[in-house]
Amino acid sequence: TLPGGGTMAWMTMMRTWVEPVVAGSQVASAFYDTALLLVVKNYYNQTNSTAPSHLLQDAQQKAVSNFYIIYNLVLGLSPLVSAYGLSKLGDKVHRKIPICLPLLGYLGSKSLLLLLILLDWPIEVMYGAAAFNGLTGGFTTFWAGIMALGSLGSSESRRSLRLIIIELVYGLAGFLGSMASGYLFVGFSDRYREGTVLVSCSIACYAFCLLYSVFVLIVPKSAPSCTAKAKGVEEVGGQVPACTGAAESAQPSESSSKAPVTPSKLIIIILFVAAILYDLAVVGAMNVLPLFLLREPLSWNAVQIGYGNAAGYAIFITSFLGVFVFSKYLRDITMIIIGVVSFTVGVLIMAFVRWTFLFYIARAVMLFALIPLPTIRSMLSKHVEGSSYGKVFVLLQLSLVITGVVTSTVFNKIYQSTLNWYSGFCFILSFLAGLPRRFKELSFQVI
Repeated sequence: TLPGGGTMAWMTMMRTWVEPVVAGSQVASAFYDTALLLVVKNYYNQTNSTAPSHLLQDAQQKAVSNFYIIYNLVLGLSPLVSAYGLSKLGDKVHRKIPICLPLLGYLGSKSLLLLLILLDWPIEVMYGAAAFNGLTGGFTTFWAGIMALGSLGSSESRRSLRLIIIELVYGLAGFLGSMASGYLFVGFSDRYREGTVLVSCSIACYAFCLLYSVFVLIVPKSAPSCTAKAKGVEEVGGQVPACTGAAESAQPSESSSKAPVTPSKLIIIILFVAAILYDLAVVGAMNVLPLFLLREPLSWNAVQIGYGNAAGYAIFITSFLGVFVFSKYLRDITMIIIGVVSFTVGVLIMAFVRWTFLFYIARAVMLFALIPLPTIRSMLSKHVEGSSYGKVFVLLQLSLVITGVVTSTVFNKIYQSTLNWYSGFCFILSFLAGLPRRFKELSFQVI
């Protein structure tokens, strides 16, 4: 049994963990994403019910695609108004602001979907829900706040692993939520409207996350860098501990200049470019994937959609294992390239999916596709001060959001145009956009 002081210290440390918030919010998000897709599908199925049967499916696909173009535009652009300001407040006032306010926005916006189901409101109400979600910070601010807290409590040498652990929790929660979402959507349909139970569960999860963030979560103390440790040891005449990775270059020696070395802005810019290039390829494919699964030749139902989403979240587990092993032997840049190759090969296979088993093969090939972005965030954190984490991470997230909005719109329009010609064409474009040759060029600059 631990002494009383040790027990209190352990409990305090547990309260610095952001994992419960990440897990709860992602279960809620998995529930909501499945619910929204199927509610929109059912809505346009009814709207177009008088159309000839041979045109019904294509008309429904285009209607759902047009809905998501506008929805993603609103959802992506509205955080531009508030995200940077909220993150600066997080850096200067309190770290929990960029987490709690977006959770409040999630709670309100998801409640509108429940009201839409119960009161038969028009589907356009969800544009307002997306706007409210974005104006309160949305995922852009929320994830930047999570990454800032995760970076604060971790050392430089273990930061890549720390951030991928958060991504792992995110993925496991999404996996479990997606597995259950299809059953919850169609379950209890004899007593409630389809989707009522699923959306209610999503709202309950967001409420838990908000209460936990406000009353339980505490901000971790910033882990000292190797430079700070060396300075502290020198003051008491001790021996400087060995540091690894990026911190080695920051460790002072007797022959080195005492003037502080300014981090290279070029490296930060290059890392931003690398993240944007990769996100362009990923968003382009993943935004049309749900529509691809709904139509022939797959024509998946609610349960199969849930399984498919769960397969996507399983990548978080394999990516975590990849970082856990690779980080011991490989540099961050090498891990990023491995992740890019994994995604591009998998998305190329997805372009030729005509049977369910081939979809799961493509997903299996993408086993390391989640490695690049958290690794890039880790590298960024090593080149900025801890007091600027929130600002830098939200700028990166805003860059990814803008890229995602533009890419989503373009790829949805391309998908509509190629629907009757070759429905997997967007995956081929995504493969071409994500080819790792650009990342190899960038690696020479970073190294």
